[in-house]
Amino acid sequence: MQEIETKGREERIYKTTLIGSLFNLLLLLFKFLAAVFGHSAAMLADAVHSLSDFITDIIVIIFVRISNKPQDENHDYGHGKYETLATSIIGIILFIIGFGILWNGSKSIYHWIKGEALGSPGSLALIAALLSILIKEVLFRYTKNQAERVNSQAVEANAWHHRSDALSSIGTALGIGGAIFLGERWRVLDPIAAVVVSFFIMHVAIKLLIPSLEELLEKSLSKEVEQKIKDIALSFPCVSDPHQLRTRQIGSYYAIEMHIVMDGNLSLYEVHQVTIDIETELREVFGKQTHIGIHVEPK
Repeated sequence: MQEIETKGREERIYKTTLIGSLFNLLLLLFKFLAAVFGHSAAMLADAVHSLSDFITDIIVIIFVRISNKPQDENHDYGHGKYETLATSIIGIILFIIGFGILWNGSKSIYHWIKGEALGSPGSLALIAALLSILIKEVLFRYTKNQAERVNSQAVEANAWHHRSDALSSIGTALGIGGAIFLGERWRVLDPIAAVVVSFFIMHVAIKLLIPSLEELLEKSLSKEVEQKIKDIALSFPCVSDPHQLRTRQIGSYYAIEMHIVMDGNLSLYEVHQVTIDIETELREVFGKQTHIGIHVEPK
């Protein structure tokens, strides 16, 4: 049953990512053409951002397949952290792209301040930006919904990548539109838009990087989750003093290890049955893939 659920989850992730990658590829090609023929620095930055989307789609496809592999002799806790690694890579790529857009936009603004004339973007660039806003917002909502259904960090990271591209295109559209309709003296709005959007992109990158790096560095689960774990153990009358609780996240599931105290006069069978019941309750709350290790001490 678990194998069927895992396979279904993997297929849904692939379908979601492939749909996104198809649109990313089409947008990527259109944006580069619009940037070249529309003479827009902001659209070129937007096109590079779409290229990063396409790259991260490939990363998700590769790493999710690895993360869904069952545990083996070399990976006692499974391969869930490969998905976390994919999320980190997406965040790093986003940050690098954001900084690159900031750098290029700042150079254009500097040249404008020095008196250099900036070219006027064409209407094709504006059309590309408006189309990108529409498509990427739809992709964000679709991918975010699928990420929640399959509980996938990497897919959710990819959803936010779609949203960051939509934000990028909003800024791009404003900059290109202003440069086109407000006259020559306002052409600097094109690179200014690129700079403003770069901060949105880097902000999203940091939001993705911090939790994924914390997980890779074995940060414990939240205090609220750990208290919930203790409460579940204490809900069994014969259990007391849950301690030495160790928790962490492994991809889309949790790992829980703890010590509990039980009456030393209970039989081994009774003690074993209680630990099985605790594990069952924890998995009902936190998911069937939750890794649980319980050590019993007599009182």
